[in-house]
Amino acid sequence: MSNPSLLCVPYRFKTSKLYSQIPDSGLGDFVVTRSASNSATRVNAQGFIELVPDNVPRLDYPLGGITAGCPSLLVEPSAQNLVAQSENLGTGWSLVNLLAFGSGSVLNTTATLDPYGTNVADLIVANATVGQHRVDRATVSASGSYTFSVFAKAAGYGFIRLRIGGDGAVFNLSNGSTSGIAAGIIASSQNYGNGWYRCIVSKAAALANEDVRVNMQPTVSTADFGGDGTSGIYVFGAQYETGSAATSYIPTAASPVTRGAEVVDRTGISSLMGQTEGTFYLDMSYFAKGGSGATLWLYIVGTPTSNNIGLAVVGTSVRSIVNGQSDILSTPSTANGVKIAWGYDGSGVVCFVNGVQYNLPNGGNQIITSMNRCVIDMSSAGGTRMADVRIRAVELHPTRLPNTGPNSLQSLTQ
Repeated sequence: MSNPSLLCVPYRFKTSKLYSQIPDSGLGDFVVTRSASNSATRVNAQGFIELVPDNVPRLDYPLGGITAGCPSLLVEPSAQNLVAQSENLGTGWSLVNLLAFGSGSVLNTTATLDPYGTNVADLIVANATVGQHRVDRATVSASGSYTFSVFAKAAGYGFIRLRIGGDGAVFNLSNGSTSGIAAGIIASSQNYGNGWYRCIVSKAAALANEDVRVNMQPTVSTADFGGDGTSGIYVFGAQYETGSAATSYIPTAASPVTRGAEVVDRTGISSLMGQTEGTFYLDMSYFAKGGSGATLWLYIVGTPTSNNIGLAVVGTSVRSIVNGQSDILSTPSTANGVKIAWGYDGSGVVCFVNGVQYNLPNGGNQIITSMNRCVIDMSSAGGTRMADVRIRAVELHPTRLPNTGPNSLQSLTQ
């Protein structure tokens, strides 16, 4: 039986370091870098969003907190929230037929805690005027693909309509379901618990400087109505960003804020890596933001750097890269997880994904030697097209596992 020479299941960390379980000498510990003024967030073990300091690995728990499962390493490219005052929709936003409100208007009670677990969300209440009841914000953006997201919770009214310009979708705040989705819009929601949903709309061809809008509605189809002066919705964490997926929340104040890209790297580990044969394994998930060009690199590499094995995403296709040769592995979303393993030796490279062997006509005959580095790189230019990458395990074996049977490439990825 082959035992791993390097195993990292994200669990223990400190600033700039992610500890590996094997080896326990520190040789396999990864160096983590991410900057941009402490703008990164994660979901903590209690299920709340929290800010993470620069260069600290983001161990992100499933929505619902520690009871929902083990954490994964959240790795993302640089992203910018173009919406200012993301947590104060009473400042700088246009209020249409709403009662006046200020930041943090939600009472700090168990029933109304915001996604931080505090009370900085806003309660927006419809006035008696018959018409739409909403908040708007002008954006400074070029034309292209954009995503708008807001955390919302029912407070008398149970529906919101999110729009980029005039196009959007309606969200049911009792179950997160979507309806009334306009042409050219992709809509989805994420359940953050305690009645909060992150409502998300993406527009593939937004015009420059389009407004983003949050409408409250008493029913799924009622856009115009007169409010009763007490019913409304809770809102928190508005975000407008490039691409077709919502990245982790980036809080803003008076101006847009950028979150830096992450790089997780370990060099000088040739002693842990098979030089003429070996196995490289990843357990991960991701959301593609769309577009063309390489969008994610997770790889082992030697000298020269063209001597490598890794995973890339081009547009929406998952690709194996071997010595620069690309082979498409699959095209579906891997949000629910993908387990991938490469075995290499003097005869070439074999790849398994979720228990299935994939043909590598381009890279399968490549020979790998002189490996010394393992890296997860979100800082390259293509990284702008990835979001929400979650690494659950990285594993190296100094020998090439067999294709099938116990302790094989197939069993490792099932």
